[in-house]
Amino acid sequence: MTAHKTEERDGMVVEWDVSIVMNDGNVLKADIFRPLGNKSGPIILSYGPYGKGLSFQKGYPTAWKILEEKFPDAVRGSSNLYQNWEVVDPEKWVRDGYVCIRVDSRGAGRSDGVVDNHSLRETQDLYECIEWAALQPWSNGKVGLAGVSYFATNQWRVAALQPPHLAAICVWEGYADRYRDSTHHGGILCTFARDWQEMQVKTVQNGLGERGPRSVVTNELVCGDLTLSDEALTARRVPSWKHIEHRHFDDDYYRQRSPDFSKITVPLLSAGNWGGHGLHLRGNIEGFMRSASTQKWLEVHDGEHWAEFYTDYGVGLQKEFFDHFLKGADNGWEKRDRVQLRIRHVDGGHHEYHSTGWPLPETKWTPLYLDLLNGALSPTPASVDANRSFEAKGDGLDFLTAPLEQPMVIAGPLAANLLASSSTTDADIFIVMRIFDPDGEEVVFQGALDPHMPLGQGWLRASHRELDEELSKPWRPYHAHLKSAPLVPGTPVPLNVEIWPTSLLVPAGYRVGLTVRGKDYEYSGEAAHLSNMKNPLRGCGPFLHEDAEDRPASVFSGTTTLHQNGAHSAYVLLPVIPASAMTKPAA
Repeated sequence: MTAHKTEERDGMVVEWDVSIVMNDGNVLKADIFRPLGNKSGPIILSYGPYGKGLSFQKGYPTAWKILEEKFPDAVRGSSNLYQNWEVVDPEKWVRDGYVCIRVDSRGAGRSDGVVDNHSLRETQDLYECIEWAALQPWSNGKVGLAGVSYFATNQWRVAALQPPHLAAICVWEGYADRYRDSTHHGGILCTFARDWQEMQVKTVQNGLGERGPRSVVTNELVCGDLTLSDEALTARRVPSWKHIEHRHFDDDYYRQRSPDFSKITVPLLSAGNWGGHGLHLRGNIEGFMRSASTQKWLEVHDGEHWAEFYTDYGVGLQKEFFDHFLKGADNGWEKRDRVQLRIRHVDGGHHEYHSTGWPLPETKWTPLYLDLLNGALSPTPASVDANRSFEAKGDGLDFLTAPLEQPMVIAGPLAANLLASSSTTDADIFIVMRIFDPDGEEVVFQGALDPHMPLGQGWLRASHRELDEELSKPWRPYHAHLKSAPLVPGTPVPLNVEIWPTSLLVPAGYRVGLTVRGKDYEYSGEAAHLSNMKNPLRGCGPFLHEDAEDRPASVFSGTTTLHQNGAHSAYVLLPVIPASAMTKPAA
């Protein structure tokens, strides 16, 4: 193995491949970037599977190109030599007195061991890395966690273990609930986890050695000095997809990979993305709402998943938060409004809006009723009984409002309340919220990954319709996902569908649309591509629900019928914000 090496470069002391020994003897490897002169400072730490030695530019070229072209401030003020996927750029942090530590997670990059993503063992590793870092001579004893996606998700879990030296977490686009946020949307299996391990985990697994990439900085092998066979690598990797695809309910496997919010007491900044439907957004919202911390803030932005974290806006927000909680800076952070979000515009712009809680206390909950006979969304229930059917795996049914007479701001969670039956014993419901301009063209939005996403999405498998009564709210149904309740063919049942939060200033003359489908939404235009994604992006990014075993034709290829009658009027509940939200400035 290459020995630990220390050098001074680009205004930093850099320690390569520092060994951190876990309580079971496994050795993890870390790179440490710290101020010159052995000055002590607060720690910004990240732990994840993407290879600390793999440069952003080499590992994720299309994402880097977008960052350079669309967000030039994100790459200014740095040589970008040390850029690494979804973690802080040390050149922008060390100069402000921070120590940046990147740890390759167990079995990834240059860290030994068996890959078991999102496991209890990984959470314990992160706990031990936090405590190790806090006791080093160049540490001021306060550790903060930062990073995007994987580097954010594991923050929820470790924070619930309450490491003594963990002083603050910045969860930037990081889901929380392994089942509801990631693997099963409304009980429907999402294939992202299968493709993710193939594309982003196996490619930087420890033991690839000479068959893997080299660091552009040190020329060392990113995936360790040992080169193993494919068979040996497989034996050192827990096949997470095999555990997921046959676990249909929210059992102990998923609970162990999800946090106990009641035990998260550390100061936190949860930064979500309106375009994060299908993975992170729900977790950022739930984590903010349900964590026990009394010092917590929610920020919701838009744009590409990886980008805002690196912009001047994103870095400035993170530093203001960490300066306060890791350095003790009296910078006014505590006086900030607890919620800061962007109200999106149909032209791709936005304006900033601040409030005191979530859902926004000023919300006017506004039902729009489905008119099955006329395909309309109306402020009043339909007056006649009716039903309409669609192919259970088909494009479904569309419902539209009349052109809006006045602009309307939507900002928050949504929910659909339907009465539905199936010709079989089950049905998958896909809800799509849409916006149409005065010419009838759909307006789509830049998602976290997909550049052509609808306004909002929700999912529910009808046999998973049982609600958790304690956690459910009218504006956010919370499903138990503990057992199956098959349908009686032809018999209607009420379905409460959670639709993930969204925001938009809808101009006058535009229409709000709702589509009830039997499959994933598809954008009508040309698909997009990212180098780290297996499938073309057609409106839902990589978050698809197309596993044949999960959706067998014998059950899910029948006919789905929506019903309306005097006892039940189907509707979608919108979070409408007062007109003042259209121009309200930041606090």
